[in-house]
Amino acid sequence: MSGNDLSSELAHAVRFGPFHYALSEAIKCRGLSLSRLRAHLASQGIAIGQSTLSYWQRGLRHPELPRAVATVHALEQVLRLPKDSLVVLIGPRRSSAEQPPGRVTFAELTDTWLATTALLSEFDAYPESRCNRDLEMLSVLDTVHIGLDGELASITARTVVRARAFGAERFIAVHQADPGSDMDAVAVTALDGCRIGRVRRQQSSAGVVFELLFDHRLAEGETHVMTFNSSGGASGNSPGYLRTLREPVHVYLLQLVFDPARLPVRCTRRLRKRENGETLESETLHCGAGGVINAYFSSVGPGIAGVDIEWD
Repeated sequence: MSGNDLSSELAHAVRFGPFHYALSEAIKCRGLSLSRLRAHLASQGIAIGQSTLSYWQRGLRHPELPRAVATVHALEQVLRLPKDSLVVLIGPRRSSAEQPPGRVTFAELTDTWLATTALLSEFDAYPESRCNRDLEMLSVLDTVHIGLDGELASITARTVVRARAFGAERFIAVHQADPGSDMDAVAVTALDGCRIGRVRRQQSSAGVVFELLFDHRLAEGETHVMTFNSSGGASGNSPGYLRTLREPVHVYLLQLVFDPARLPVRCTRRLRKRENGETLESETLHCGAGGVINAYFSSVGPGIAGVDIEWD
């Protein structure tokens, strides 16, 4: 069959994908149940579970090349699609060492975090290229409460991610506290969209790494919102709060909430290419009597985004 023999809807699905949508449209146009489709494949010597076909057409799983080529070619024949029309929608499988587009390593951004990120080896996520590799960062909202002594009393992070491929089931967070902080006193709490998994602390680097576990594996293209909080253990007079962005983020909003009895002398919104590197953007922020400032970053990263704090 040629592409000209397909309906306009199916032709569009086969041309532009994604795979699961094209497969679903083809099954619908052919008028086959999954059990009948499985029987047709079996007559060609292709053994595949009905549940796997269901996962494929809903985008909950993805055929892996080259192992699934024969099965997908058989699907094309049964569904009367042009040869290779479904195969090309699968795309090459990304190697475990390959970084998503625009993503960089911690070493390219900071020296301070390197000792802490060594803890990733305890999460089966090392080398670091595998850490959160299948999740695209869409937006981040950090709300940081500053205590009376100028310490980072608590940090609440609300993050929106999108799955690059089927199977993402956790997010690994790396928190770098100010020098002198008591890492044993740092508490991490899941607020919504996740639960806390393993937690690893390192007093020497003032760092903590922890898992945020989802309640299901994400489908390819599925968005997910999660919120967590870390608090305690911080030392006084923090020099500011920085977010290390290893890949582009559509929106990053940082909100600092100060104790009205202890307001800063000056707050400066900064965007740097790397830690202690060239400042790409700089803006003085006004901290009113209410003690709240907001630093907004649009289409930012990779880089270091945050607010520098000056005290009296």
